[in-house]
Amino acid sequence: MFSIFDLSLQLNGFPIRKAKSDLDKIVALSPSEKKQFIEKQKQSIVEFHLENNAFYQKLVGSKEYKNWEDLPVLSKSNLQSPLETRLSKGFTTKNCYLNKTSGSSGIPFIFAKDKYTHALTWASNMYRFGLHGIDFNRSLQARFYGIPLDFVGYKKERIKDFLGHRYRFPVFDLSDAVLEKMLKKFETIPFEYLNGYTSSIVLFAKFLRKRNLILATICPTLKVCMVTSEMLFEEDRKLLETQFGIPIINEYGASELDLIAFESQNVGTEVEWLVNSETLFVEILDENNNSVPNGTKGKIVITSLFNKANPFIRYEIGDIGILDEKSTLEKPILKQLIGRTNDVAILPSGKKSPGLTFYYVTKSIIEDDGNVKEFVIKQTKIDRFEIEYVSETELNLAQIQKIEQAIALYLEPHLHFTFIRKNTLERTARGKLKQFTSFL
Repeated sequence: MFSIFDLSLQLNGFPIRKAKSDLDKIVALSPSEKKQFIEKQKQSIVEFHLENNAFYQKLVGSKEYKNWEDLPVLSKSNLQSPLETRLSKGFTTKNCYLNKTSGSSGIPFIFAKDKYTHALTWASNMYRFGLHGIDFNRSLQARFYGIPLDFVGYKKERIKDFLGHRYRFPVFDLSDAVLEKMLKKFETIPFEYLNGYTSSIVLFAKFLRKRNLILATICPTLKVCMVTSEMLFEEDRKLLETQFGIPIINEYGASELDLIAFESQNVGTEVEWLVNSETLFVEILDENNNSVPNGTKGKIVITSLFNKANPFIRYEIGDIGILDEKSTLEKPILKQLIGRTNDVAILPSGKKSPGLTFYYVTKSIIEDDGNVKEFVIKQTKIDRFEIEYVSETELNLAQIQKIEQAIALYLEPHLHFTFIRKNTLERTARGKLKQFTSFL
């Protein structure tokens, strides 16, 4: 029987019933059958685009498909041409699902999915959330996301929220007064789960800690919290577990693809970040686009196994990560997500460090007493950085010196930092917080 969310997809031309049925069959495959399925699907999607997509034919330079490793790696800049020039035969802007990437990499573009692939994306979401007891047709979501502020965009999102059983808390203003109002909603609305940007949900947890409150006590219907779109640090996970009193699940996805990795239920004491191998094929490559061994960091490169409208074949998403040593083709496990390829600081010595290194170093020191709520780091010159932060009281000289000593130890000495206290930090149009930015 259809429920309102499934019905809304079906009425909009997205065949969710077929997508769910097909996904169930893929999930049920044995390990050897799954390997065959992935290899067959890889070949099928490449052959389709070589035959039907002039944009992809030109990129490959031929209609012939021989070796997977010889296929080009797509960069985001490849996809910044007009969408009409990238669509396959039979697909138009009228018969596809269209959307725009968030631009968190600094390179936004418009993309298309055929309607079956978009339905499969929703089936994949429903399946993975369902593993944690969440039903999109019935479970009420507390949604910590941005929202378009223009009239039409705002109304559209609110309608989608209604159909998706979501109550949205816009994240552009997270002052204590606003967080207090959010808390009141949890006292009266039977939410089953939280979902949204990591930084916003962490800020809500810090507010609860200050008030000495546990969210599951206030809202006993809560089952789980899914965080997405931004890094989840181990200390933040502990904070969320403590202040919410429910399991915390880390989600990694991309709107142009699907959910990429989703944490499993606890296996003993270990939480595994399972990679989606039902609708995607994930590779880790070095700078020369060669595969690296499991356990080695590299560029995350992803193939959409089904999307016929718009080729995403060996697509470099812009992130750096590591697959676990025990990963297999049919059961890949993401060991670590390190950050974005464009979030790299180049230092005076010539050393290159992921921007998150600064964040890790400063985070533990800066938050010792819970004074600092949020902060971001900006590189303005090769040896100069700004740390913008929101806090109850200004950082004192001893705290600043401690941070500078840690950075000299972990990175290199003679780097100069300016600390700027602010009332709020600048977020993207969608409400995300970019933790490190280089302006070099």
